[in-house]
Amino acid sequence: MSMKYDVTVLGPVMTNCYIVYDTETMEAMVIDPSWSCETIAANLQRLGVTLKRIVLTHGHADHIGALQDLRQQYQVPVYVGAGDKDLITNSRNNMSLFVGKEIVCDSPDYIAEDGDIIAVGKLQFKVITTPGHTPGGICLYGSRTLFSGDTLFRYSVGRTDLYGGAWETLLQSINDKLMVLPDSTLVLPGHGPATTIGEERTGNPYLDGDGGW
Repeated sequence: MSMKYDVTVLGPVMTNCYIVYDTETMEAMVIDPSWSCETIAANLQRLGVTLKRIVLTHGHADHIGALQDLRQQYQVPVYVGAGDKDLITNSRNNMSLFVGKEIVCDSPDYIAEDGDIIAVGKLQFKVITTPGHTPGGICLYGSRTLFSGDTLFRYSVGRTDLYGGAWETLLQSINDKLMVLPDSTLVLPGHGPATTIGEERTGNPYLDGDGGW
């Protein structure tokens, strides 16, 4: 049993869409289905995996562009943090009105609470609630890997000037929930390259309590 992941950069703001799967069962989840259902479906077929669930790290437009089409095509459940439940159904608050593609999705099937376990085949991922970038942002942690959404990037952090953002809340989420993970933890963010918790602990300029955007 081992985890593998496939990442495709999609949409106008270069969002990382992840397909995460168990190599033993070949069951998969999609994290943040951005923009192109056709591309994601082709990747699922290329990998030879069976999609079982869709997980949203948060409800912004660039992370949910393919959500409605993908869930209808594969008839799989959708998970989102409680604070973003209504974000995916509101095109103004999820910012889709401002990126040229109005996105209104049905309500999620499940609310992902802090400490919940989301299984993919025999793999297990713990839900870590990390509000700040949005009210209901979450990260997923398992197999020594953190899918951090737009909470934590390589040498940066999520912006907080959009609907529901809160700078102090974001810093608290990162310091209290993510910086306690092992330094060797691989961090796979919603945009940009991978990093590790150790790299961010020592090199991220936003984690000293100053700055922000």
